Amino acid sequence: MAYLRNKSMEFLKRFEVPAKNPSEDAQRRWREAVGTLVKNRRRRFRMVPDLDKRSQVETQRRNIQPKALNMFLSDSQEKLRVALYVQKAALQFIDAARRTEHPLPEMVRQCGFSISAEELATIVRNHDRKGLRHHNGVDGIARKVNVSLADGVKSDDTSVRAEVYGANQYTEKPPRTFWMFLWDASQDMTLLLLAFCALISVVIGLATEGWPKGMYDGVGIVLTIFLVVMITAASDYKQSLQFRDLDREKKKIDMHVTRDGYRQKVSIYDIVVGDIVHLSIGDQVPADGLYIDGYSFLVDESSLSGESEPVHLSNANPFLLGGTKVQDGSARMLVTAVGMRTEWGNLMETLSQGGEDETPLQVKLNGVATIIGKIGLAFAVLTFTVLMARFLVGKASAPGGLLRWSGADALSLLDFFAIAVTIIVVAVPEGLPLAVTLSLAFAMKKLMEERALVRHLSACETMGSASCICTDKTGTLTTNHMVVEKVWASGAAQTVSTAKGFGELKSSVSENFTRVLLEGVFQCSGSEVVTNKDGKTSIMGTPTETAILEFGLEVEKHTKVEHTSAKKLKVEPFNSVKKTMAVVVASPLTAGHPRAFLKGASEVVLSRCSHVVDGNGSVEKLTEAKAKRVASAIDAFACEALRTLCLAYQDVGNASEVPSDKYTLIAVFGIKDPLRPGVREAVETCHAAGINVRMVTGDNINTAKAIARECGILTDDGIAIEGPEFRAKSPNEMREIIPKIQALVLFPGCVCLQVMARSLPLDKHTLVTNLRGMFNEVVAVTGDGTNDAPALHEADIGLAMGIAGTEVAKENADVIIMDDNFSTIINVAKWGRSVYINIQKFVQFQLTVNVVALMVNFVSASFTGSAPLTIVQLLWVNLIMDTLGALALATEPPNDAMMQRPPVGRGDNFITKVMWRNIIGQSIYQLIVLGVLIFKGKSLLQLDGAQSDTLLNTFIFNTFVFCQVFNEVNSREMEKINVFSGIFSCWIFSAVAGATAAFQVVIVELLGTFAGTVHLSGRLWLTSVLIGSVSLVIGAILKLIPVDSSVDSSERHDGYQPIPTGPNAV
Repeated sequence: MAYLRNKSMEFLKRFEVPAKNPSEDAQRRWREAVGTLVKNRRRRFRMVPDLDKRSQVETQRRNIQPKALNMFLSDSQEKLRVALYVQKAALQFIDAARRTEHPLPEMVRQCGFSISAEELATIVRNHDRKGLRHHNGVDGIARKVNVSLADGVKSDDTSVRAEVYGANQYTEKPPRTFWMFLWDASQDMTLLLLAFCALISVVIGLATEGWPKGMYDGVGIVLTIFLVVMITAASDYKQSLQFRDLDREKKKIDMHVTRDGYRQKVSIYDIVVGDIVHLSIGDQVPADGLYIDGYSFLVDESSLSGESEPVHLSNANPFLLGGTKVQDGSARMLVTAVGMRTEWGNLMETLSQGGEDETPLQVKLNGVATIIGKIGLAFAVLTFTVLMARFLVGKASAPGGLLRWSGADALSLLDFFAIAVTIIVVAVPEGLPLAVTLSLAFAMKKLMEERALVRHLSACETMGSASCICTDKTGTLTTNHMVVEKVWASGAAQTVSTAKGFGELKSSVSENFTRVLLEGVFQCSGSEVVTNKDGKTSIMGTPTETAILEFGLEVEKHTKVEHTSAKKLKVEPFNSVKKTMAVVVASPLTAGHPRAFLKGASEVVLSRCSHVVDGNGSVEKLTEAKAKRVASAIDAFACEALRTLCLAYQDVGNASEVPSDKYTLIAVFGIKDPLRPGVREAVETCHAAGINVRMVTGDNINTAKAIARECGILTDDGIAIEGPEFRAKSPNEMREIIPKIQALVLFPGCVCLQVMARSLPLDKHTLVTNLRGMFNEVVAVTGDGTNDAPALHEADIGLAMGIAGTEVAKENADVIIMDDNFSTIINVAKWGRSVYINIQKFVQFQLTVNVVALMVNFVSASFTGSAPLTIVQLLWVNLIMDTLGALALATEPPNDAMMQRPPVGRGDNFITKVMWRNIIGQSIYQLIVLGVLIFKGKSLLQLDGAQSDTLLNTFIFNTFVFCQVFNEVNSREMEKINVFSGIFSCWIFSAVAGATAAFQVVIVELLGTFAGTVHLSGRLWLTSVLIGSVSLVIGAILKLIPVDSSVDSSERHDGYQPIPTGPNAV
């Protein structure tokens, strides 16, 4: 036994793949290990990626690189190219003469446009600078597509533009129909063999027994096969519809455009040629287009070319390709090609053909199914051998011996073969890996309703094992509805959340100070105050910027001083590494001379200031004493859980450079961002579930600590640290401050890193890497910015924010939290645990049926020469334990008890000792009962007469089925005695169990001719049900037996105590 166990464990190691980014070798290894023992390869591997198609897509992606080589030229290469152009100036005339002419279609001309869709697409796709110059640049292209670069397209024209230049949609593979799933389900080799046997049975039966009796057996098998195929196809089709809804949700992206002179949001699918699109850090470029204007604009084109080096876009290099990502800066673009006329559109046709990576649980259960399948195949061969041997021995001793054969003998041999094939049908648990897909599809659909969009199947599964969540503060723990609560200006702090506060601010500062303050507020901003069609003012931008601009509008309202517009000469957008943004403007307050404004993290900006503005607008030297008073004000704001930002300015002589120091401090803002309702309770739920919550934020450490204490993350023994200090620590020092999971519970008084403030995205990445590497934790991490992408990619589960998150962050995430709420993350963890536990329930149930069905048929064949369950009956049992069992047990919703136990650790055995206890106990009970019925059933049940054998076999079949029905109920709880808790809240389980019992009555009482059953009396029905219901009693007794369900806690990687089992777990 030890040898077989070791061999099995060695074999199952080939079925281990990481949850994220598995290597191609690991994926091919488990596919090869499955081998040929697969009943239906089309269905079993339907949700498994086609690695060969993936390779083809990657090759196609790489082929774009030579065609777009100009996109990746460095500055030196660009100079060389210009030199070559000068050298070959004479050839430019020849090139112009050879230019491909694009005739203007009549429909384009009639609609008022002067350039064809093909020519527009070619200019950008080929980076055709000569063609762009031929049309007089971006302005000329705009005139030819009849659009104003200031006002954008007219909303009334969008349908015409979509008709002329195409819609921004891509050709997708048509969805699979129900008939395709029906075809897949019918490709099961064992079912095809049984159908062939049924056909032979009908032919021989009609020849020997005549019409209609001779065809009953064969027709019964065919009808049962048809039922199995229909139910299987319906289940698979339902899953595909759920995945289709999820795919549709994933593709929803809104873009900022200027239309009718107003800035507004539209769906990416509604973008048309001529649209003026506003792009900022983290956005996906929605279509091909031309750069109009912008600042520090860098684009990552690796999604198209595989090149990691970002491309700088400017008026000299204005070509933007759809599908690429904005890495830095902001810009406006003119859309020139959409949909299938873009390179991205052509790629989108094939990008999804490779499929999504299989999940670890799917792979693991493929290994379990392969091992059980081999055992089942061995039992099938043994059963067939025993039946044949007994038949041949009996035939040899009969008159005529082995030389005399009849049609009945042929039917017997055919029946033996069909029984062996049916045993394979029952024994090979094809439904195990597919049950994972069913459960994940169900969970993902429910999570979408609860505002969580799962982008990768494995994330939903892995989240159930999460032992640590590294969360942002702003917008996740807080509401992200910000307002300026306090302002420090002219040496004093003022509360400005009320009209009275603005009145006090007005009285304490001069008009000159107000003008400087307003200029800084409105000019040094990445957001924009816009007026919509109704004349109402709104602000387009981040919540922080919105709060400050709203403060500026209120200042204008109360002081009657309006800000003046100024031309921006240089912009450095906010960067999470620098923690600041800067702008240089031609200030009207300095007669048009350049003035630089700096805004950002309070201590960063303060450290770069040497002067301060007083209430009269005069500039004073920022002495050490004054700097300390400002720092005290910042700390006071932060201790009140306010986000703090500083605003400063400096008059400069060179507009092309942003100064690094010697700024003049204008004001300090204290921004209120209230805690989300329910966050404290959600954090407490995490702690009860063994999930450690760590806050990682870019805010001031005092602000972070105040919020962390308010929501229960920071405890008295916990550590709050700043990013620079964290970065300076060695790996050994990090090991000391980042404890194991639940360290504070197991080892009171030990240190525990719970808050990291003023962190960089690299700090978050380092923390995640160390948590996974040093402590083997399963880490979930939240992120919303472009720079969070590495941490989201590195974590076991990347959680991007749906509202505040950039497209780059979402692209690298596994789950998108659509409402940015921390409580939603807890729902994801709860559903992840539900998936894992539901699959364990199903495996426990299916393995019990496997063991009993195999042993009963083999033992009966060995001792009686026949199998007690017919082919039709075995197919019905297979349907109960496979498709219907998965539907009943793999779709149960989560309950609160799931969040009161620790997560499953990495490398823990999927089939636990608790499951083995239940499987073995139930199997022994059912084998004893069925064994007694097979050998002593007639005398115990007092059966006699001509139909006694058929009556006994019908009773055995009925009892066996009801044992499975009640064991299905038993499997709802693997450790608790009360298996009826919440049974009616899961209508799918109740419906499946009820339908199974009802159809069992139909098979026995109405379909006896085809199923090989006869009518049972009320006494026999009651006895069958009572014997089956004893499974509930057996289950309760088994759960009183304590099982050591884990290794000693000191040996576990996560430090958890074993989960209690036995009566204490009730």
